[in-house]
Amino acid sequence: MTDTPARLLSLLSLLQTPREWPGSELAGRLGVSPRTIRRDIDRLRALGYPVEAAMGAAGGYRLVAGAAMPPLLLDDEEAVAIAVGLRAGAGHAIEGVDEASVRALTKLEQVLPSRLRHRVATLQAATAPLARGDGATVDPRTLTVMASAVTGLERLRFGYRSGDGTETKRQVEPYRLVSTGRRWYLVAYDLGRADWRTFRVDRVSDPFATGARFTPRELPSGEDATEYLSRSIAGMKPAPAALELDVTFLAPVEFVVARLPGHLGAPEATGQDTCRLRGTVTDSLEWLALRLALVDCAFTVHGPRSLTDHLRELGARLTQAATPVTPTPPAAPAPPATSVLPAAPAPPAAPGQR
Repeated sequence: MTDTPARLLSLLSLLQTPREWPGSELAGRLGVSPRTIRRDIDRLRALGYPVEAAMGAAGGYRLVAGAAMPPLLLDDEEAVAIAVGLRAGAGHAIEGVDEASVRALTKLEQVLPSRLRHRVATLQAATAPLARGDGATVDPRTLTVMASAVTGLERLRFGYRSGDGTETKRQVEPYRLVSTGRRWYLVAYDLGRADWRTFRVDRVSDPFATGARFTPRELPSGEDATEYLSRSIAGMKPAPAALELDVTFLAPVEFVVARLPGHLGAPEATGQDTCRLRGTVTDSLEWLALRLALVDCAFTVHGPRSLTDHLRELGARLTQAATPVTPTPPAAPAPPATSVLPAAPAPPAAPGQR
């Protein structure tokens, strides 16, 4: 193989498999001399790939972990698997999945060949993840379009549905995407309203980058995107009061951890089949009641009192909803009315009978 860049890519692809490669085997696979392999290994090291060499008859080359993340080569199956995983995570706003996953998905989809994009879309359309009701889901394509516009400093157009159902068309200069764990928001400068706005991404429809470039503006008061979003959300509704949550679950701690959002805290094992969760939360009573019920095991709420009262009321409503209603028997038909008619007059007496 005389094409040096192509040979380096082929060599890198071989080295990224988890094994040690003798120099003679690499030379044979690439059709070059062992000396050329040694020079190519030096080129890869200069590019930042940490290739380790072991001397001796049983020695060889292998790629090891380094101080920095070098570019990776992915085959078709690996690229499809990563794209589907990133789409699923970003689309459901799973806690801990932030803008980095969307940026990675954007970069990957930009370089995927059309045949692989079709495979990713087909697989995504044919699968249905089990949603836990933690928040509104988002189309990953919406996130990637927005992320590309943020990175490329392109103006963005989209339809937007406000909280009261009003539909509007917006043109904005996108600044940042922010994940709160359960929802995605776009912080942007709204050109039509000449002011900064935050948009819930699950309410956005048909976004597209216009191609018009813009010079990024600074957020008010020198805030970053997360600070601005927090202040914006706080201005929309009163901040919920902090609650001291204390719950005992009649299930192993591993079972409960897998079914609770991480921001509620980590339960501690109190026995082989019990655990207890304590922590300060600011979620609504309605949402907490739903999340505790979705753990799918018996539990006891020790506090706060407002949560136990809400659960008691909710339980009564659910019990009433599940209680079959006894149909009221139809009323007995009324007896037929009796007609009372006056007696007929006596016929006149015959002559001689008076």
